[in-house]
Amino acid sequence: MSVKAYVFMGGTFDPIHNGHLRTALELQQWMGVEKVCLIPSRDPVHRKTPGRTAEQRLEMVELAVADEPALAADKREVLSTQPSYSLHTLESLRRELGESASICMIMGMDAYQTLPHWHEWQRFTDFAHLLVVKRPGYSLPQCEVLNKFTEKHQTTSLQQVLSTPAGCVLFHELTPIGVSATQIRQTIAQGHSPRYLFPDQVWQYIQDNRLYGLTN
Repeated sequence: MSVKAYVFMGGTFDPIHNGHLRTALELQQWMGVEKVCLIPSRDPVHRKTPGRTAEQRLEMVELAVADEPALAADKREVLSTQPSYSLHTLESLRRELGESASICMIMGMDAYQTLPHWHEWQRFTDFAHLLVVKRPGYSLPQCEVLNKFTEKHQTTSLQQVLSTPAGCVLFHELTPIGVSATQIRQTIAQGHSPRYLFPDQVWQYIQDNRLYGLTN
């Protein structure tokens, strides 16, 4: 029986690839939740605007998860008129799911390290738990403000995360799949096939819509 919790991973997904999908699936299985949702950003505020539209990136995510019941696409940031600040997304989820639901935001260690630069980042744990995926043997660099935040909120208990609404930071080790969206974009731009780096239906969509510099 699956645990009732809303677990999500945000990102530009430009394009979504097997590294995203495998990470989400492994976390879904480890946590025992019904599904993990993928939330494409409409207009990311912490990095340059993607070359593909929010709608195109959402469509690729929807195609990628269509045959996997443990994963789902969430349209809320693409449909929103607000900038894609994580805090806005967390506030939206909390309003929708109520005060008692467990909400968990997945992020990589690289993103976690940059949290002090995010909009009102110290309020994230008012609305959700943070599940930080790190490589085996990897630890946080020295950053006083982030270290204090981590010490205040860190737990080693998955059960605590699943049974409470918000407030915790939980680290979990996964060996990442060596694929990136940058690598895929470069492979396509060089005229090489990116097949097996992401689902075939995503590659077909890219070809049909002439994305990432495809001309024929």
